[in-house]
Amino acid sequence: MTVYSVRHITHYTYKRPVEFGQHRVLFRPRDSFDQRLLDATMVIVPQPAQVRWIHDVFGNCIALVDMAGPSDHLRFETNIRLDHTPEVPIHFEMDSEALTYPFSYDEEELPDLRCTIARYYDDPDGVVAHWAQQFVGAGGAGQTGHILMTLCFSIRQSFAYARRVERGTQTPIQTLQRRQGTCRDFALLMIEAARSLGFAARFVTGYIYVPDRDGSQTLGGGSTHAWCQVYLPGAGWVEFDPTNGIVGNKDLIRVGVARDPRQAIPLWGSYDGEAEDFGDMAVQVNVTTEP
Repeated sequence: MTVYSVRHITHYTYKRPVEFGQHRVLFRPRDSFDQRLLDATMVIVPQPAQVRWIHDVFGNCIALVDMAGPSDHLRFETNIRLDHTPEVPIHFEMDSEALTYPFSYDEEELPDLRCTIARYYDDPDGVVAHWAQQFVGAGGAGQTGHILMTLCFSIRQSFAYARRVERGTQTPIQTLQRRQGTCRDFALLMIEAARSLGFAARFVTGYIYVPDRDGSQTLGGGSTHAWCQVYLPGAGWVEFDPTNGIVGNKDLIRVGVARDPRQAIPLWGSYDGEAEDFGDMAVQVNVTTEP
């Protein structure tokens, strides 16, 4: 068991005071068997008029922030502390009928899984589906765990990680064509590839602990992280991080889950003004362990 501390600062500056629309903040993890929230705080400058908490459609904790008036800057600082227990499923403890692919999900669970099995990105020529099929083999069958682990490790080994300033997530076809992307791009590629094979898969947003950054205070030394989960009968939602080739939750701090990356943006909001009113945005994320 490890105690992680996460400090996440986002600072916006503007060339003149602007009015703000409502902001949505996703930073507070839910308690689970593998992570227990010890503390969570959020400080916003200027002082907001109201902060209201809700659970979204996926059960994630969302803070809705209404600002009091115009300002030429806006700063969010969130801090969380949590106990984390690594679960590394070297051998998936799946139901026997799911050990070999293909398999069928239980009729009782299928209605709740359908939205995570359906594909949401155009693939008219079957490019993503064809790429995913190579991990199954010509016979169309194989060991379920081996197929998914090979898919995860292939993205880690065959694609180049590249931070991107532009917002949003590449489509799976774009990631395949460019052979590079961010963690969100790689997570979405694996999700859509797994869905093309009939697996239920969903997007995860959170943080990752990088040991050589422990104690670092360098601005921009870290960022939020993204990976995916695949639902396996008997094992439940299993974590796959294709950016790092991680299977299981080792060093992964899960904050929220969603069907699609667009539904799990850590901080989202708007301002009333011209595009040129925006000055700059600085992000700092530090994930450290406690003695």
